Amino acid sequence: MSINKAIITGNLTRDPELSATPSGMPVLSLGVAVNDRRKNSSTGEWEDYANYIDCTMFGSRAESVARYLSKGSKVGVEGKLRWHQWESKDGQKRSKVDIIIDDIEFLSPRSGSAGTDTNYGAARPTAQEPNTPAVEATIPAAPEITVYDEDIPF
Repeated sequence: MSINKAIITGNLTRDPELSATPSGMPVLSLGVAVNDRRKNSSTGEWEDYANYIDCTMFGSRAESVARYLSKGSKVGVEGKLRWHQWESKDGQKRSKVDIIIDDIEFLSPRSGSAGTDTNYGAARPTAQEPNTPAVEATIPAAPEITVYDEDIPF
């Protein structure tokens, strides 16, 4: 048995690119920057290093998601790793690993001010099976929840 699952959170490195396969299936391409923290051996200071990961989403849901994302948006992505190889124009073999998105979550704060491009509070695509029509649902504001020490069971 083998498991192929990847979960990352990070910020989009560019605006999403929506295209289609020759058969007409929508394809959404994203770039996600994920920080890795390492200690610099010469200075002793902790430093952040960015990892850039290409992600791809297929199907009608990709069209819906594309409307709500832009460069800098914080997202959580869950999917499977895919490796592919090709030959460049100069004859060199190239390869890369990307994530095929099964589920995506918007992590950027909702924008309530008028005149902004990100309108996360209005509607958001719901989880669905691949190749089914996109359904949008209005998301109500989350109620304020207060938890007291005596509510915790341990």
